[in-house]
Amino acid sequence: MSENKSRLSRRKFLLTVGSGGAAAAAAVVAGRQPSTPGAKDTARDASQGYKVTEHINNYYRTAKV
Repeated sequence: MSENKSRLSRRKFLLTVGSGGAAAAAAVVAGRQPSTPGAKDTARDASQGYKVTEHINNYYRTAKV
C-alpha cells in the first residue's frame, strides 16, 4: 500500500511541475511588449505599399546595363 502512495505522490509532483512550467511560459508570452514603441508603426508603414527610397534608387542606378 505504501508503494501506491509513493507512485501517486510522484505523479502529482510531475503533474504540478508540468502545469507550473506551462503557466510560467504562458505568463512570459503574455507579458511581452514590443521592444520599441514604434514597432507597430513600422508594420503599418510596410502595408501601405511600395515606396522608392534612396537605397532603391541606388540599386536601380547600379543595375542599369
